[in-house]
Amino acid sequence: MLPPADVNPYSAIEVTVHGLVQGVGFRYFTQRNATRLGLVGWVRNLPDGNVQVYAEGRKFDLETLLKLLRQGPTYSSVTQVDVSWVTPKREAHGFRVVY
Repeated sequence: MLPPADVNPYSAIEVTVHGLVQGVGFRYFTQRNATRLGLVGWVRNLPDGNVQVYAEGRKFDLETLLKLLRQGPTYSSVTQVDVSWVTPKREAHGFRVVY
């Protein structure tokens, strides 16, 4: 028997990651993991020292990405993660680092 269609719906998140997250490979860590999870979207540094992420995909995979973002790469120190679940734009192809 198949699970109901809405068990793992397509969704999107907008995330701001706070802490020591610039200059430690955070964007590439995010890109690598999002791509591995089959997500599309982007990641970029913000002028205030934080990192912003927009990702679309299956809800389970987005939740997995959020867990990874809360940990960050080896030399990062994440102090806060702000998440908004939003309607997917369905415009992105692949997951890229934005400059």
